[in-house]
Amino acid sequence: MSESIDVIVIGAGIAGSSCALQLARQGHRTLLLDRQSFPRHKTCGEFMSPETKEMLEYLNIQLQEVKPSTMDHAQIIMPQGGQIEAPLPGPAYGISRHELDRLLHKQAEAAGVEIITKATIVGIQLLEDECYEVQVKQGNEQLSYRTKAVIGAYGTKKPRGMTSPPETRDDTVYVGIKSHYSGLDMPARVELYFCEGGYVGISPIENGYANVAALLTLDTVQGSGKSVTDILQAASETNGRLAARLEAGKPVQGTQVSIAPLHLSNVPEPWSQFPHIGDAMLMIPPLCGDGMSIALRSSILCAEWTNRYLQKDIGFAEWKEGYTKDASEEFTELLRRARRIQKLAFSKTNKYYPALARVFPGLAAYLVKATRLSEMNAARG
Repeated sequence: MSESIDVIVIGAGIAGSSCALQLARQGHRTLLLDRQSFPRHKTCGEFMSPETKEMLEYLNIQLQEVKPSTMDHAQIIMPQGGQIEAPLPGPAYGISRHELDRLLHKQAEAAGVEIITKATIVGIQLLEDECYEVQVKQGNEQLSYRTKAVIGAYGTKKPRGMTSPPETRDDTVYVGIKSHYSGLDMPARVELYFCEGGYVGISPIENGYANVAALLTLDTVQGSGKSVTDILQAASETNGRLAARLEAGKPVQGTQVSIAPLHLSNVPEPWSQFPHIGDAMLMIPPLCGDGMSIALRSSILCAEWTNRYLQKDIGFAEWKEGYTKDASEEFTELLRRARRIQKLAFSKTNKYYPALARVFPGLAAYLVKATRLSEMNAARG
């Protein structure tokens, strides 16, 4: 016998928990599922742009209890030692995913969201009446749900049996890694170090720690060692300033995580059998945007359309068409700009970019702004 529920959100990261929170506040019985336990450390740049801050305020998520760090400019360091500095378009914050996910889950539970972790999706079936049957395994227990709506927020690892069309993702395979460091003197900035096969970002987070996160091609990582610290050490050997930076700090035990394989998106994928949000919809180059803001913006768009569907203001076809159209309009051009900048960043001429930035001082600021979402400006209806 299946338990009936209004909406199931699969994936309890930023996108999933914020979407579940909104739908529960709108009066819908909401279930949030994840295959992992929380709170936990996740591979993430842990950089919170002004757009992210604006959307968290819209969701009434208060960050004061965590005391995040602040940043006002970005610094890019090339392998040859040249650097580019640019002001951020507004104050940015640094906060670990461990703490941000905890805050979001706290608010979601207060709104009435039921959260089930260590749950594996066994199957999802769209029925003839446009409801879904969702089969879940938690330990030795088999759970079955009948729901009006399913939302995919499971990041880059899809549930069993689900695939994306090959044209939606790039062929290059990346590895994402992350570790917190203590002992690094962190100014109010985010630092990005180019190295062979990718880049390493360093930004301050709460409690005086720094987050060190990298996106590297699988080819360059192979043979670098199995641990996160070994891989970071190997990457730093191709950028002397990065090596010196990491040498001054110490990895914080228990914060090392990795994820592979990662494929960057060629186009957004807003819908399969159901809507996608966050990384399940779009994996953008970390150099070219803020994944947190994309996760939150997509969750807000999806919650708006899903609420209208659950309220029976629109039908299933309008739900699908409306969200797909809005998500495509919101993110397609952003992704196109990001991929252009990603390509330029790794061209053989990148050693000349610091000199160009000195000649055209507004160029770096323009590039930072070009890879960001627009502000929401006003609360969405």
